[in-house]
Amino acid sequence: MSADVGIQKLSFPFSCSGRQNDESQTGCIQVKAPELGGLTENPLLSRPSAVAFVGILAACANPTSPAPKTPTMEVQAPQSAVLSRRSVFEKLAAEAEDQRPTAKRQLSSESASRNIAVVKKSAVRAEEPQSDLKPKAQVTVASVGRRKTRKDLFANSNIFHRLDSHVIRAGAELKEKDVRDVATIVQNIASITKSELEKIRAIWVWLCYNIEYDIGGYLGRSEKLCSPEEVIATGRGVCCGYSSLCLEMCRLVGIECQEVAGHSKGIGYRQGQSLRNVKSDHLWNAVLLGGQWFLMDACWGAGRVDMEHESFVKRFDDFYFLTDPEEFIESHFPDEERWQLLEVPIILEDFEKRVFKTSAFFDIGLRLLQPQHCHLVTDEGEANISMSFSRPVTFTYEITPQQDFLHSGTPEHKESGHSSFGILRVSQRSMNLQLLPPASGTYQLRLYARPESATTPLSWVCSFTVECPRPRATEEIPENPYLSWGLQPTAGSLGVTGSNLGSEVAEVEDGRFKLALRTSRSLMMLCELVHPDLEASVIKRCLAPQIQAELLTCHVLCPSRGFYRLSVFVRDYEKMDVKFQNAANFLLHCQVNAAGQDELFPPNLGSTCGPGTRTSQAGLSKFSHTAALVSTPQGKCNITFHNQRDLDLHTTLNQADEDKTSAFPLARHLFCTHTDSKVTVSVGLPGAGTYRLGLYARTAPDGDFNPMCDFVLRNSCAQVHLPFPRVYAAWSKGCVLFEPRAGLLDTASWVRFRVRVPGARRVCVVGDGRTDLKANKSRVWEGEVFSAEAVAELKLAANLGDSGEMAILMTFDVKKPTFGCLP
Repeated sequence: MSADVGIQKLSFPFSCSGRQNDESQTGCIQVKAPELGGLTENPLLSRPSAVAFVGILAACANPTSPAPKTPTMEVQAPQSAVLSRRSVFEKLAAEAEDQRPTAKRQLSSESASRNIAVVKKSAVRAEEPQSDLKPKAQVTVASVGRRKTRKDLFANSNIFHRLDSHVIRAGAELKEKDVRDVATIVQNIASITKSELEKIRAIWVWLCYNIEYDIGGYLGRSEKLCSPEEVIATGRGVCCGYSSLCLEMCRLVGIECQEVAGHSKGIGYRQGQSLRNVKSDHLWNAVLLGGQWFLMDACWGAGRVDMEHESFVKRFDDFYFLTDPEEFIESHFPDEERWQLLEVPIILEDFEKRVFKTSAFFDIGLRLLQPQHCHLVTDEGEANISMSFSRPVTFTYEITPQQDFLHSGTPEHKESGHSSFGILRVSQRSMNLQLLPPASGTYQLRLYARPESATTPLSWVCSFTVECPRPRATEEIPENPYLSWGLQPTAGSLGVTGSNLGSEVAEVEDGRFKLALRTSRSLMMLCELVHPDLEASVIKRCLAPQIQAELLTCHVLCPSRGFYRLSVFVRDYEKMDVKFQNAANFLLHCQVNAAGQDELFPPNLGSTCGPGTRTSQAGLSKFSHTAALVSTPQGKCNITFHNQRDLDLHTTLNQADEDKTSAFPLARHLFCTHTDSKVTVSVGLPGAGTYRLGLYARTAPDGDFNPMCDFVLRNSCAQVHLPFPRVYAAWSKGCVLFEPRAGLLDTASWVRFRVRVPGARRVCVVGDGRTDLKANKSRVWEGEVFSAEAVAELKLAANLGDSGEMAILMTFDVKKPTFGCLP
């Protein structure tokens, strides 16, 4: 490991055991296989077993006792290979004495990064008295029948809650009393254990909570501490410190334990690097439980290293306790193949290519579908990654330029995602990431995830190296801070049950698009549209949302080419105190025929367009036009509905192009008729363009008018329609104007009036004089009125009470006379 690692911003697992040098550590003696001559190969295994070395040493200690045997493994030692106790230990002691000076040497930053050959070893503690050497029980690595998994031993770690609490509390008390004796510590923490499993658990938890990773030793600034005594005295050590202390503590409680040497994808590891002819850098443990070997790593379970601040961050990770071999092999590759504990072992090259997966990957229950290798090469500028899972999961990702080390540069956790270099799609059971690197080069990709129900930050779950020879020529994709595209996994719980869009990119034709979401209950909706080159004022005029009982609709305009993000936020309609939550995000792509500026919606368009939940709750129903957008090819239309509660109504008309002016106020181009429960809003537009028709109602007698809904009127007709008459307060419910409908009358002409005014005793038209209208059998007041040249307007009035006073119902403008030019 290079000292350069120390200046990287990295975190998480550890490497650099310090016990993998050609020199042995203090308190340990190396015994190399060639030096134990005369061993015959195990007839049942294709390679010599480490158990054979133990048997040889035991035989040396007691030449008169036969070598122990097991049903599946046998050690044979010819007479020439049997040495006396004295000669063997004299030889071992001499070797230890030769190596002792070099064991004190510390790896410098330069030497720590060199590639050195792997040396497989079996360590024997020199400090153990010779009289204590007894034959160890012979065991096999392979088990008979189906191998037990971690879940076979315990369903989850909650069953250890009482034990873990005892160990943590006892460890703190012993540290406070400065107890450093291994036997005393083991006796205290294992005092309440009732099984071998609980003893192993107690030891592992104590190691994780009481030993810190030795940053100084890793960086070569101090001596690496590996012996149990040194590790306990200082409370720190590198991986060999954890493994050797675990070995000693297991021995004291009668648990068969082994130290396992090998490669790890920890600090200093480069994604996809070749490990051939590279010395292994890590140590962990294997324990025998119920006749079967299990793997565990207290070093990785204790916490992580923050190299940015050169500190150890305590973080208990239960994943590395009795980890299943199929998951352990993703980050740990033993020097000896048998310690893979796999039915079909993998080779080193396979380990190098495998995708790095953190403990969170397995804790969340993820399964990688594609790819299976960590190095991706884009195809036409694109790379794809997909996963499956059994419970809803939230994802995000981060893509950065390639960094030297796997664990450098970015943190383990992430609050949200802001990358715009791909399209992330998440469903209830799968995830797909379509990655689109922005330029040629090599990138590091990290995926983050968490269970949908969790509120914690997203955890780093796996990493890839992405090589992009040639990027795809494409427009910029807007950032999606809401993580994924399509319906969010939480959409169902929010009340959104389906969509007319999936998670794929939606191609927009003619610059117009319609989104429809099905709902299981009444919801309120807000929409957000984002384009990299459009200002907020323009974007606001691109959305027309409609909210109905079981349907949410949004009409979208795309005035520029490129990609758009359309995000939808919802809450229960009646729960006004509840915050809106993101339910869906859609990626829209407009390649050709963008919407024109003159097609944009009016700037003051409301949040509820068209009839829907709000109008229904107010008692307005049976709308003739149920959509938010109304087309008026002739520039005229009638919108009818029923006012079941007899509410006071008000209408307004606005034009999208605010720079355009008309001869009359836009309000004169609307005319409302209210008979019984039916309301008719007549529209005659002054020209082509887009208009907003706003409908308001007063739900309380003395209250304000509240918005009910807006209609967007699209008029393609260039004809200018005359305004309607100007209406006054006396024109009330039941009044109907039959003739004339235009509010601008020709001068010096006879105009026929026909009007119904309920309760009127007298109706007349006032101009140059007064003309009384006569009521026919249908109670329609009618008559002919002359519009004199000197008159600017005609007033329609009625006597509606006993006072005899006339109230003005409406007024009509009279065109000014035009005079031709004399010759």
